Amino acid sequence: MSEAIRITRATTTKPKPKDGELGFGTVFTDHLFVMDFQEEKGWYDPRVEPYGPFSLDPATAVLHYGQGLFEGLKAFRGRDGTIRLFRPQKHADRLNITARRLCIPSLDPDMVLRSWLTLVDVDRGWVPSSVGTSLYIRPTIVASEPFLGVRPAKSYIYFVILSPVGAYYPEGINPVKIKVIDKYVRAVPGGLGEAKTAANYAASLYAAEEAKHEGFTQVLWLDGVHRKYIEEVGTMNIMLKIGDEVITPPLAGTILAGVTRDSALALMREWGLQVSERPITIDEVREAAGRGVLREVWGTGTAAVISPVGELAYKGERIVINGGRIGELTQRLYDAIVAIQYGTAPDTHGWTVQV
Repeated sequence: MSEAIRITRATTTKPKPKDGELGFGTVFTDHLFVMDFQEEKGWYDPRVEPYGPFSLDPATAVLHYGQGLFEGLKAFRGRDGTIRLFRPQKHADRLNITARRLCIPSLDPDMVLRSWLTLVDVDRGWVPSSVGTSLYIRPTIVASEPFLGVRPAKSYIYFVILSPVGAYYPEGINPVKIKVIDKYVRAVPGGLGEAKTAANYAASLYAAEEAKHEGFTQVLWLDGVHRKYIEEVGTMNIMLKIGDEVITPPLAGTILAGVTRDSALALMREWGLQVSERPITIDEVREAAGRGVLREVWGTGTAAVISPVGELAYKGERIVINGGRIGELTQRLYDAIVAIQYGTAPDTHGWTVQV
């Protein structure tokens, strides 16, 4: 039998922001979930307690060697008032895949799901209700053993925090401008590119900041070996429609296995579209744009759901896509996924779990 989750409720509560005031990841709820790991005990003491800081020894392993991971998923309040998590089992599976890559002990998937459902239930009053808003769930594991030495730690902390959020990008569902990067490398085969770990994101920061200073929202990474194959955007997977074919880079160990990516692929295949998971070079994209057959480009991710790309910039050349407007398929995907998330369309795939 799974260990019972102990709940200690906060004696004071924070003021809740209005839906229209929500940004992304700056406000946090009244509680968090915590569970500990010791080599001799395994994972133990699952609990919900008032949100607050941790006390860490200056020698804590994660601070020196980066042995930590995180996940990200959302809870949605439907028009019927029901709160739903979107594809939590898929996120729990990916959490354990990343854990294995980082030599972090796996968690019981049932406990992971219970940790999310219990915490969201305790802080259910924080789930916003407007379409486009949600409660972002951030599970994290960090190596907590205080020591200096390059080896896997023997103790860990698993914790979950919640944040009511609005649109991830300031543009919302309006098309974003993205710079294609070939100067820097984020990941190579055999590295951490497919793991949702802090190091993966730290590697992307410098190029992203450069691009923002030039007026771009994000960067599109090319492969780290040939520097010509499209991989992913810093915060989302990428998809393109060239002619009648929808193309997205394959999961070959250097990009994240996005849950929204998987959802979009499943929907498009159901709709009878020609969908390919295959390598595609930036030159193929440029050539398609030159022939007038680059129809749409969009990103997929938990944070932004579906984000249309209105412009790609590469080596001083600017490729405007669909006149800088959101494409028909991009809009259809966004509408379909959002309808499932908020319970306004049937969940025929069993993707949502009610709180």
